[in-house]
Amino acid sequence: MEITRKAPLGRPRGFDADEALERAMMVFWEQGYEGASLTDLTHAMGITRKSMYAAFGNKEELFRKVLERYTEGPAAYAARALEEPSAREVATAFLAGSVSATTRPGCPAGCLGVQGSLAAGDSGRAAQDALIAWRDDGRARLRHRFQQAVDEGDLPPGANPELLARYVMTVSNGIAVQAAGGATRSELQQVADAALRNWPPV
Repeated sequence: MEITRKAPLGRPRGFDADEALERAMMVFWEQGYEGASLTDLTHAMGITRKSMYAAFGNKEELFRKVLERYTEGPAAYAARALEEPSAREVATAFLAGSVSATTRPGCPAGCLGVQGSLAAGDSGRAAQDALIAWRDDGRARLRHRFQQAVDEGDLPPGANPELLARYVMTVSNGIAVQAAGGATRSELQQVADAALRNWPPV
């Protein structure tokens, strides 16, 4: 009786994909989309270009995967903030999360979603478009939550949910830019606190 064994379908990965994605996130976060070369990325990830393309696709696809990871990791404060019981607590948690995420020890200062493509040219257009959509989605989620607050009487009837969402996002983005410029966590929390003094009364 002859025993036949099937050969494995392809070679198993010789690297931890999650760890490689985490390292790619740090490179994009620190250097932006265009500033991050394929050499920088593959060196940080500890893999070859061929392995990167096989596991993650091209640079643009890798960036999109990194943005998803960033949303679920360092930027997860945004989704958690939306669950707060009042609109003011949503805004407070959102801005406090922004301060914390943009000044985390061991991570690049600022926000991947803001700094990622501020100076993008044509070659970074896809990344810039992805980040614009990412920020617009965040604002839309805030607007929806603030509209819910108006409907429930948590915000006054004359409150403008779109304006409040844009206000919170603008302050949050400004916090990220200031963090990248060296502002401390304490200084940025003072900015967040000052911004909330203008919050509409119930």
